[in-house]
Amino acid sequence: MENERILDQNRAPIYEALQTFRQMRVVPFDVPGHKRGRGNPELTEFLGEQCVSIDVNSMKPLDNLCHPISVIRQAEELAADAFGAAHAFLMVGGTTSSVQTMVLSVCKRGDKIIMPRNVHRSVINALVLCGAIPVYVNPEVDHRLGISLGMKREQVAKAIRENPDAVAVLVNNPTYYGICSDLRSIVKMAHEAGMYCLADEAHGTHFYFGENMPVSAMAAGADMAAVSMHKSGGSLTQSSLLLTGPAIQEGHVRKIINLTQTTSGSYLLMSSLDISRRNLALRGNKVFRQVVAMAEYAREEINAIGGYYAFGRELVNGDSIFDFDPTKLSVHTRDIGLAGIEVYDLLRDEYDIQIEFGDIGNILAYLSIGDRYQELERLVSALAEIRRRYQTDSSGLMNQEYIDPEVVTSPQEAFYADKESVPLEDSVGKVCSEFVMCYPPGIPILAPGERITKEILEYIQYAKAKGCSMTGTEDPDIEYINILTQEVG
Repeated sequence: MENERILDQNRAPIYEALQTFRQMRVVPFDVPGHKRGRGNPELTEFLGEQCVSIDVNSMKPLDNLCHPISVIRQAEELAADAFGAAHAFLMVGGTTSSVQTMVLSVCKRGDKIIMPRNVHRSVINALVLCGAIPVYVNPEVDHRLGISLGMKREQVAKAIRENPDAVAVLVNNPTYYGICSDLRSIVKMAHEAGMYCLADEAHGTHFYFGENMPVSAMAAGADMAAVSMHKSGGSLTQSSLLLTGPAIQEGHVRKIINLTQTTSGSYLLMSSLDISRRNLALRGNKVFRQVVAMAEYAREEINAIGGYYAFGRELVNGDSIFDFDPTKLSVHTRDIGLAGIEVYDLLRDEYDIQIEFGDIGNILAYLSIGDRYQELERLVSALAEIRRRYQTDSSGLMNQEYIDPEVVTSPQEAFYADKESVPLEDSVGKVCSEFVMCYPPGIPILAPGERITKEILEYIQYAKAKGCSMTGTEDPDIEYINILTQEVG
């Protein structure tokens, strides 16, 4: 009976414990120092007493995220049940911490890990931390759209054959644009070679609850998956889940998490994960059916404008685009003569519409459980007006979104090696010791240990000129870049 009580998806143990705690009116002689908001009236007025009164520290009735044995443990078991995982960990350092935990759990210094190059920076940061060596499977590129795709099965098989000592394969499921690789086949290949399969599902929370969605990592048999509950799952920003399969030891993963995650886990974030998991378990199927319908409606309307291309499942080719996330509203803008980032800026500045990101060829409007048709109609109308007012000749626009890197040394060696700062234009042929990327989406154009080429430099300068938010370098203006004083590796 105890087990049935824990696995009742109507329950939200952390939320319930906080409700009980709030009614007890406990006198606080512990942290945080604002003492239920009394010590910081401006903060209380801004966030509300309901919110600050549950911004509390770990204590016996509320459990402890570093070593959960009661309500947090129950919330994790409910999350594992809802997502079909052997175990789930509540993460308060964003999906970045989930991704890094995956890599650090299976890789040590010198280990090889097979992955696509269009990974989020958090993956390469994990390599900087642990000293593992990336074996890149360069993704296919759709040259018309200028986007990187998934990994082909044969490319993964070749990487496994050539690197039988690799410990894991990492897969994006899906990419930022909604592109999915053949995850089931990749899991099978990895396991047959004695390797783990890890999935970055930052943009795939809904795969676990929607109908006719691409396969989720846990359903495909992956060993670990990092799930951004705050993106499409409705929880508060910075809250995430780490899911593990039966081959992964829970205690080992907890030790890895506790290397870097805070010992003061936020109950605002944890309760938001608890409540959001319950919402998805009870209503996710219906909600995501509506999200898909809205996305299909928007694609149809945007494609009817002319000039734009809102792409969808028609791209599926059974391999490098094995499947497509139907909730993703990705729109190609080059044919109206505007870079995606220019449309992004116009939508925000002229129409008060904030989309997820724009790059040099596309925009992404992120749809999820809080969207409504009336906002979509406003977006469609704004795009039609932007085309009418700003359409121009597209012949001068760059369309290459992904450039194959030349890896000279490992990210860790490059990050910690002796370096010097040089003007960007003088860096051609040198080895980079830091990141350069547009954020979002946070996929590095250059990562530590990669050769700076003329093509990459042209891309960086073009993206800067178009207004992309460039990050990653010590120089905030991206005029200078850190390079290795001498090559290592």
